[in-house]
Amino acid sequence: MTGAVILAAGGSSRFGQPKQLLPFRGKTLLRTIVNAACDAGCSPVVVVIGSDGEKIHPELTNAKVMKVLNANWQRGIGSSIRSGVQALIDHAPDVKAILLLACDQPAVNARVIKNLIRTHETTKKEIVASSYADTAGVPALFDRSLFERLLSLGDEAGAKSIILQNPECVAQFAFPEGAIDIDTWEDWEKFKNSSHK
Repeated sequence: MTGAVILAAGGSSRFGQPKQLLPFRGKTLLRTIVNAACDAGCSPVVVVIGSDGEKIHPELTNAKVMKVLNANWQRGIGSSIRSGVQALIDHAPDVKAILLLACDQPAVNARVIKNLIRTHETTKKEIVASSYADTAGVPALFDRSLFERLLSLGDEAGAKSIILQNPECVAQFAFPEGAIDIDTWEDWEKFKNSSHK
């Protein structure tokens, strides 16, 4: 079984409001990625919340997810990855792999997630990373042999550091739309305009 950890704890400092709650095709960005993970068959699905937790909490009502509060979210993405991975392993010790998902990549859907899982099954590589914009990153799948590495990430280190340090363990899944990541209002406006074409 493949679990998923959705990182939704950040403070959206450059955005000025919780980007997790931006409306997208009738849902929020957060609910979109939660639905994608559930529809792709990931189990369990863990959502790490931190900043704006009270506002984000209602968005997860009736969703089949485990909510994990990272009180130290300000320390950096690594602290959220550790919180989510630890909670997932505690809840499902037999999980074979973990998908790391961000809620600010609106092009990620169930099909993309299923393709990452399928690539893992066919290549038997310990890491399957999405490749876009001349790099490899999330969404990415990590085999259980790398759980300890995820749990030992520094506060400000993202999963990308593990991907780049272990190129021989990585299968790449071509996902050019992965380069769309919403950090600023400008990013959001640009994405909305392009997705309406």
